[in-house]
Amino acid sequence: MSLKKFKPTTPGQRHKLISDYSEITTSKPEKSLVSSRKKSGGRNNSGRMTMRYVGGGHKQKYRVIDFKRDKADIPATVKTIEYDPNRTANIALLFYKDGEKRYIIAPEGLNVGDEVISGKNATPKVGNAMYIADIPLGTTVHNVEMTPGKGGVIARGAGTSAQLIAREGKYGIFKMPSGEVRMILTTCLASIGAVSNHNHSLSVSGKAGRTRWLGRRPRVRGVVMNPVDHPMGGGEGRHSGGHPRSRNGIPAKGYKTRTPKKYSDKFIIEKRKK
Repeated sequence: MSLKKFKPTTPGQRHKLISDYSEITTSKPEKSLVSSRKKSGGRNNSGRMTMRYVGGGHKQKYRVIDFKRDKADIPATVKTIEYDPNRTANIALLFYKDGEKRYIIAPEGLNVGDEVISGKNATPKVGNAMYIADIPLGTTVHNVEMTPGKGGVIARGAGTSAQLIAREGKYGIFKMPSGEVRMILTTCLASIGAVSNHNHSLSVSGKAGRTRWLGRRPRVRGVVMNPVDHPMGGGEGRHSGGHPRSRNGIPAKGYKTRTPKKYSDKFIIEKRKK
């Protein structure tokens, strides 16, 4: 999917850079796979604002995505490629041979009319879901499970992918999108290919209003707040700030927040890049 640039007829159009949505084949979702999505505006059950900079935005419906890919050995045909307001990647609507319909995250190169399958009989073709034990080394994958049967949690964002670089015993060794190298059980499922919409990170909204449509309110910098509101607030004029830190006082640069003795440390071979 390529990006579209606009003529600078207005200030909002001048720097706008958005997807041309050329891969999207329909604008209406499958009714049976859609549920309502209520917005909280950042408020909790007693109406108090507990999350700042959230509110407004266009009304959205949630598309139920099949992250588990547990419908084994039943082929499915790709009916549509759709936009999903709840994620950065595109989604694909599958029509299974037994009549069931499901949404999956659309990988790069998956087109309408293609046939996909999951399970032991699957081949390393884009869109298929395979067990890590059966995936050829060097293959690029997405929607990777960390616990067998729980559903994919790794590499689900636009343009992301992980790579199977080796296998040792009952573990497959993956290079993650972050650069981390870690072990995952070979009984877990992973989908073949990289996630679609890889140009998403290059898009420029062009104006504040487009960000408001997504439900994001203006974010206020800590240095312009009062001392009561932020550790970096206060001071005369621009003489304020101090060491960069969050509202709770946690340093923002170079401070490790990961638990030193986390249970999953034994599965990590190489830490992510700094």
